[in-house]
Amino acid sequence: MVPLEPFLVSVGLMFVIGLYSLMVKRDMVRILIGVEILFNSANLCFIALSTQVPGFVDPYAHSIVMMAIVLDGTVIAVGLAMVMNVYKHYKTIDIRKLRRLKW
Repeated sequence: MVPLEPFLVSVGLMFVIGLYSLMVKRDMVRILIGVEILFNSANLCFIALSTQVPGFVDPYAHSIVMMAIVLDGTVIAVGLAMVMNVYKHYKTIDIRKLRRLKW
């Protein structure tokens, strides 16, 4: 059986990288990349925890992760479409500049 610690360390690193990208980065594409990294870290954690019963791999967890991957892809596609629309109208994807357009 493969130990759980390397998976949890990589999940933690991916989660921290995703949160860093969400909190620090200013353009919308990098924020979407951070969201995708967070989604992938959650999926990896779910798969890693599903293999911890000796001699049994849970197919239910794999099917949930496959559906999550499909939904994550659609969320990112819609987000990129919105980014393209914002860039077409305002000629910027910087969040701070777009906040000034609020009022």
